[in-house]
Amino acid sequence: MAFTAQDVKTLREMTNCGMMDCKKALTETDGDMDKAVEFLREKGIATAVKKAGRIASEGLVEASLFGNVGVVVEINTETDFVAKNADFRAFVHDVAKCIADNAPADVEALKATPLYDGQTVGEALTEKIATIGENMNLRRFERYEGINTAYVHGGGKIGVLVNFELGDAAKADDDAFKNAAHDVALQVAAAFPKYVKESEVPAEEVENEKRVLTAQALEEGKPEAIVEKMVIGRIKKFYKDICLNDQAFVKDPDMDVKKFLDGVAKELGTTIEIVKFARFEKGEGLEKKTDDFAAEVAAMAGGNN
Repeated sequence: MAFTAQDVKTLREMTNCGMMDCKKALTETDGDMDKAVEFLREKGIATAVKKAGRIASEGLVEASLFGNVGVVVEINTETDFVAKNADFRAFVHDVAKCIADNAPADVEALKATPLYDGQTVGEALTEKIATIGENMNLRRFERYEGINTAYVHGGGKIGVLVNFELGDAAKADDDAFKNAAHDVALQVAAAFPKYVKESEVPAEEVENEKRVLTAQALEEGKPEAIVEKMVIGRIKKFYKDICLNDQAFVKDPDMDVKKFLDGVAKELGTTIEIVKFARFEKGEGLEKKTDDFAAEVAAMAGGNN
């Protein structure tokens, strides 16, 4: 029985297996879709489908530099045990380098990018799922070109990538800049900034904060005549909380981050600006797997009645 490219695509959607694996399965089974699914299951590849619904909120964040390209990527697993596996960690590093080399537009484009001989990133991930026996998820990545610094905290719990612009790019090789850039990355890891500077904060976010602060001040019983001045003062604190340039520098709270960098820049005889940054924390925003043994025992007891 002959098969078409559409059949290969359909089998891939049914099983979550790689294109080449699906093509081989259809070839081996003369185009019989049901037998092709069984073929993939027997090979242990289609087991990835069964695991697709399981929560993967552990994993690894890697932040690395590859020449003038910086990459931070998060790949999730179900357990921390697998995340510590040397083979898995090597896979994450290979994916990071693939991002650096190929500049994919998004996660879907990355999955379709060749990683190993005859195998895309997505196909390699599916193979890892089948081999290791846990669901995994290639969640997100950022890729910056230019002058970057990368920092990983907690063995892959937090990854930070910061992109800079220097008036004299040659100064990026100076130890004074490298140390300062590392300190900024530590700041991002520790202080959770959302933006680089005040002008990046969306107007609607500022207006919403003003409404909240105004309501709080009135609730505190403050006279309306001074509420506006109070809100202006509190908005400044709001910026200091969420804007990296405005945050108190973690190593010297008497100055903000911008003042710290301006001092380093003056020492080097150039200018230093933070262009952008990315901070990934493993599993942030994902549902966490929980084991409720009491509920499990109760369910088992109920089933025996």
